[in-house]
Amino acid sequence: MRGRFAGLLPWSLFFAVFGLVPLLAALVLSFYSMNPLRPDLTHWVGGANYARALGSPAFWHALRTTAFFVVGTLPATLVLAYVVAALLSRLRRGEAFFRAAIFFPATLSMVVISLVFKSLYAEQGLLNGWLKGLGFPAVHWLQDPRLALPSIMAMDVWASVGYYAILILAGRKTLPVEQLEAARLEGMRALAIERRIILPHVKPVILFVVLLNTVRSFQIFIEVFVLTRGGPLESTLTLVYHLYERAFYHFEMGYACALAYLLLLLVGVILLLQRRLIARAPVEVPAEMPLAPAVPRGTGRGAA
Repeated sequence: MRGRFAGLLPWSLFFAVFGLVPLLAALVLSFYSMNPLRPDLTHWVGGANYARALGSPAFWHALRTTAFFVVGTLPATLVLAYVVAALLSRLRRGEAFFRAAIFFPATLSMVVISLVFKSLYAEQGLLNGWLKGLGFPAVHWLQDPRLALPSIMAMDVWASVGYYAILILAGRKTLPVEQLEAARLEGMRALAIERRIILPHVKPVILFVVLLNTVRSFQIFIEVFVLTRGGPLESTLTLVYHLYERAFYHFEMGYACALAYLLLLLVGVILLLQRRLIARAPVEVPAEMPLAPAVPRGTGRGAA
């Protein structure tokens, strides 16, 4: 027992120093007015920073932009990831190659991906080159307030689908082959097998993907920082980028910490709601289908 706690000690110290202490320090700082350039003027303001945020039009605009980003990317990413995972599971040759190719964007830095897409979206970039070749006028992907955020969303979906598809594929692989074979022998069609057997089986993985993607979507920053800096006309101003501006452009550290905790509270509530909704989703299991022989989880070969 003592040896187990000793093994956890390095991680616990690392988490305390680089995770817990900054988190608590930010909470305390959110009740102060603090400018790092004038630390002598730091003073207690209580809940004024939170009241200011909730009464700020910029905060609500950034929240709407972030919500639009989350609602627009989350379903598209989840559906595409599930479809890609289903297609990969049906491959008989070259599965390792395609798995690596699909997962490759997840190994790249988001800064690198953003720079690549910035060149693609440029006025003389590849996308406009294709459009001109087809006889269409050039499109201002990042300069048009109506297109800037959708362009970032499309890039984010492309960069995320592969990672989540591999997670879902791993969940599909834990389904015993015998259970699928029994369903086919019973005459169940592929779509029915997908809906009534595979989908309920990978439901925990889907919940994890939804929660992870929600957190990541609310934290969107690098894409906006590299591509648009919140513009044009603040059409891509997200909560985290708004927080960054208040902290490092206007040096309002206390107010920025209050914004961070409001974001934390919001994401926490949304995650709890998502967890309950997905947990209560009905699961169809055909009662007439014979049970396959008991097989330990994780031993299915190419299950789905």
